[in-house]
Amino acid sequence: MRAVIETEKLTKTYGRRRGLVNLDLAVAEGEVFGYLGPNGAGKSTTIRVLLDLIRPTSGRALLFGHDPRRHAVSLHRRLGYLAGDFVVNPRQRVGECLAFLADLRGGVPKADVAELAERLELDLTARITTLSKGNRQKVGLVQAFMHRPDLLILDEPTSGLDPLAQQTFLDLVREARAAGQTVFMSSHIISEVEAVADRVGIIRDGHLVALDTVARLRDCNVHQFQVTFAGPIDEAALVALPEVSDLAVDGPTAVFHLAGSPDGLIRILAGHRITALRATEPDLEHLFLTYYQPDAASRETTHA
Repeated sequence: MRAVIETEKLTKTYGRRRGLVNLDLAVAEGEVFGYLGPNGAGKSTTIRVLLDLIRPTSGRALLFGHDPRRHAVSLHRRLGYLAGDFVVNPRQRVGECLAFLADLRGGVPKADVAELAERLELDLTARITTLSKGNRQKVGLVQAFMHRPDLLILDEPTSGLDPLAQQTFLDLVREARAAGQTVFMSSHIISEVEAVADRVGIIRDGHLVALDTVARLRDCNVHQFQVTFAGPIDEAALVALPEVSDLAVDGPTAVFHLAGSPDGLIRILAGHRITALRATEPDLEHLFLTYYQPDAASRETTHA
């Protein structure tokens, strides 16, 4: 499957401050890609380079195999973009604003705009200056989705949305993927990325520190085990396992973390009577936080 977004050694510096460092990334056609990191990590810088809003210091970026600078007009026709700081004319009514943006796109059926507005409970007759932050964000979502672009680039798309609108947004992303559209979604809201993303990239201080499916990132990470024994606990055997850490024993119950394969643990447990066993799989939030610990560099994980 062809790559819709490609970067190679993409680097952007702002004087002495680094925005991106040697970013290698490929997002496939029809994929929902979640791009995670806190504010200042490099998410918006990546998007602005992809859209040729800023120029890279070195390296290159491609959209649909083309240079974003030399082919900006043709590429932008195929994009839907929601900026993290989405701003439009506050004096316009919502419907007028969206009609204007639709005309810039070469025309969008009014029924499509009305349907999106209805799903998001957005009043087309309201003046933008009267809207809450969440409702202004809905205007941004409608203008990004309304022309059914080949590629959606969304920077913090659910900022200010209430839970119901967030769920509608996730439905729109799923529908876009089903229609063959590609979605590049930058966010620091981990639950929404986990709900829809095929793959996740985690960026830290301009460096891509993890790139994989959520499932495979979990497999590489630490799981918590709680084991209750019918007899004495062989603490020495558990401590001897290199995969085990943070062992705590409370009566017949041992609680510890396990990194990597559980094969050695299973061999030990097979020699004892076990009355209860619970393994907790880390969620994406836990995985994300592990890459922001002081020793996170040792856990950097990237796969194709």
